[in-house]
Amino acid sequence: MNYWLIKSEPFKYSWEQFEKDGQTFWDGVRNYAARNNLKAMKKGDLAFWYHSNEGLAIVGIAKVVKEAYQDPTTKDEAWVAVDFKPFKKLKNPVTLAQIKAEKDLTNMDLVRLSRLSVGTVKEHEWNKILEMSK
Repeated sequence: MNYWLIKSEPFKYSWEQFEKDGQTFWDGVRNYAARNNLKAMKKGDLAFWYHSNEGLAIVGIAKVVKEAYQDPTTKDEAWVAVDFKPFKKLKNPVTLAQIKAEKDLTNMDLVRLSRLSVGTVKEHEWNKILEMSK
């Protein structure tokens, strides 16, 4: 299994709305690195749900339920979408400030590539954030 982080601005699409909807597709990505990460996702992979711009925290975990397919918002075949469903809300959100303060997380995509909307998460980073959310 691989681990990921996906960013959403809560005023556009929040974790709460995602839970209410029960499933969503991740579309509109127009960055090649983020697109490549979407393409690498496999059914069953887990992704941290990060509230960007406001909140600045990992608030939940989403599960990949459908692998990459043509992004329905464009006819350009270069872009893909992936379907997710809610897996688990974190008991305690883990803020960007907390993540930046953790020595073990300084190389995390979220910290190093702050503008990347879909990033990778290494297993030790995943486990550390889960520990921090308790």
